[in-house]
Amino acid sequence: MSNSMSKISKSLSDVIDQYALKEGEHKIVLNSIIESKKSKGDLWVFGYGSLMWRPGFPYKEKHFGIVHGYHRSFCVFSHFHRGSRELPGLVLGLDLGGSCKGMLYRVSAVDAEKVVEYLIKREMVTNAYAPSWVKVRAGGLVTLAHTYIVMQKHTQYAGKLTLEKAAKYIRGNHGQSGSNADYLRKTINHLEKMRLNTDFLKSLQNLVEN
Repeated sequence: MSNSMSKISKSLSDVIDQYALKEGEHKIVLNSIIESKKSKGDLWVFGYGSLMWRPGFPYKEKHFGIVHGYHRSFCVFSHFHRGSRELPGLVLGLDLGGSCKGMLYRVSAVDAEKVVEYLIKREMVTNAYAPSWVKVRAGGLVTLAHTYIVMQKHTQYAGKLTLEKAAKYIRGNHGQSGSNADYLRKTINHLEKMRLNTDFLKSLQNLVEN
């Protein structure tokens, strides 16, 4: 179990260290996250992938934010949203090292539990991602935010792939949330709106489309 997971609950190790959650275990994870929340006030959520353009939950405000100690990477084989176990796609994960700019959402305290429940169902279709709290800076604001980091020991962890290998998994693959190429395109579009450098991702997109 990663250090980030221990920030939520060491008791989750048996639940997280498997391919996917079993029936009834979503509630265990939900309770552990809510219990680990340090305040009774609003919930902050950090999004670095599809949550940036499609959060899917109600929020009061949003800001550009940065996390140190993790970076955004196409390092997760997708078995559900953008691919399948037979034909895996490739999606973003929050991996160790560096820093990551993304979207910071403020969720009303009254909505916190149902939003976390939604995020568990969305992000933890399998246990490729682990729930965590990370420190996010957004202008003069510094807060702990809920997010999902990649589990490096999970079978879906792809690690650092070459552009050519990454393109092979993205090209032509589809999942329950749509095409993998569309996921890449929307990631680039949103990062450009944030005025972030997308040269690497555009090189990847060029290989996917040609």
